[in-house]
Amino acid sequence: MPFVLKNVYLCIMNQLITTIYTKSRSLPELLQGSYFHSRELMEACESTPRQRPYMVVVYDAYGHEVCHMLGIVRFRPFWLPPFLLIHCRILGEGTYCQKSEYKQDYLFGLMLSALTQKLNKRVLYIEVSNLSNKMLGYKVLRENNYYPVNWMSIHNSLHRRAPEERITPKLQKRIDHSHQKGLQTTIVSSEKDFAAFSKLLRKHHIFKPKRFIPDDIFFRKLMESHNGNLFVTKYHDKVIACAVCVYSEGDAYLWYSAFRRKTYHMLHPDTIVVWDVMKYAYDNGYQHMRFMDVGLPFHRNPYREFILRFGGKEQSTYRWFRFSIRWINRLLTWIYRE
Repeated sequence: MPFVLKNVYLCIMNQLITTIYTKSRSLPELLQGSYFHSRELMEACESTPRQRPYMVVVYDAYGHEVCHMLGIVRFRPFWLPPFLLIHCRILGEGTYCQKSEYKQDYLFGLMLSALTQKLNKRVLYIEVSNLSNKMLGYKVLRENNYYPVNWMSIHNSLHRRAPEERITPKLQKRIDHSHQKGLQTTIVSSEKDFAAFSKLLRKHHIFKPKRFIPDDIFFRKLMESHNGNLFVTKYHDKVIACAVCVYSEGDAYLWYSAFRRKTYHMLHPDTIVVWDVMKYAYDNGYQHMRFMDVGLPFHRNPYREFILRFGGKEQSTYRWFRFSIRWINRLLTWIYRE
């Protein structure tokens, strides 16, 4: 059995030991897998204000790790009472031992149940997103009173055809024109570029309350990491677009982006930053470019239509929610019933 500290929650079921760690220094060696469930991301969140990580690890009877999953609790100021919104985000289903005798759905259920029980009275709601399969964990999520909301997912395959082969001649001409005008995308490596990146990202999302933007400490940690890059697109040395890209299991994920689209409309900074980040991923051998927050499947979704111009594949998926206030959760479950 692993060593357990005071800040660790423990439950035992069917000879499996489920432990929740809140401090990275207590973590044992973990299985290699998704960046979104890694020690590195846990350490970054732990050192960032308004974020608190919870790592669920499942061991077998011999103390060998079977799987783990990271939940990130976020504290967001809000303009209505109680003026603080606390929620938990789980990005993907976690990391699993390939040689395990247990089914993935069963292990996912153990981790989800333990985390839900731990956070039930501590957060307003828990959100589970970016699952690799639409129906993965459907039964256990329902059993834990989560309800699904239809969501959109888009990814571009980079391993079969070059990005240039998937776009229209009109879009290629627009990209070439902007590059000829002097737009250039580079990786953030200086304090000046980082300050411009942070300013643009926060200004772009100031009227988008649903979009959580972490403290600068988080992005500095990512900038120092081998699993992510910050990008800025410049015009005459002025930053007019930026993006955050992380790399996990051979794929590139566009996590955040911002651009001065109205001011520099004729230069198309939104198109250039996405294109240049995608080209970087292709040139460095990543298999797919995944866009993490395309949004709800409305008939007209401007951001979805914009991303699809780059030749990506659209896929319907679920994003799961569970509110700790029972009557609200029951009401939303009824509203989003299938």
